[in-house]
Amino acid sequence: MVTFETDRLVLRSLKREDIDSVMTFWGNEEVMKYCGGAGSRERELRSIEFYMNLQKEKGFSPYIVIIKDSNEVIGACGFNPAEDEHEIELIYHFAEKYWGRGYATEAANGCINYVRENLKINKIVASISPGNSSSKKVLEKLGFEYIGMKWFEDMNEEEPCYELRVKE
Repeated sequence: MVTFETDRLVLRSLKREDIDSVMTFWGNEEVMKYCGGAGSRERELRSIEFYMNLQKEKGFSPYIVIIKDSNEVIGACGFNPAEDEHEIELIYHFAEKYWGRGYATEAANGCINYVRENLKINKIVASISPGNSSSKKVLEKLGFEYIGMKWFEDMNEEEPCYELRVKE
């Protein structure tokens, strides 16, 4: 079980018992409107299983994000595998009531530091739906650089792509 902290947050590996909390963001249409829509409970249980195995096998995954002071689960932030084995894809999703408070930037920064300290990853990549200006701001605050547009079959759209070099 991986656990690490930022100033206000605790991030830890996902576990099956997180399903109710996960549904407040991955099961929410508004939160997931730029990511293919809300998932069903069954789909998100499969996602948790996949991410538990990913963490065990590769040393990374999305992590559940918890506010230290209240112990509230507010979202998930972390990584998916990318096309290149020396890259990973940053993802983050937060329950609506926690938007606009800097949690995505803080959690993502904690995840980036985790990668720098623990993994042999050279680059973190990210893509955003063209209408998602809030995610674009988060990536810019984190120091990601725009590298161009890429077509994504699963979303049936062209999206701006970004990268952050973590090791040369």
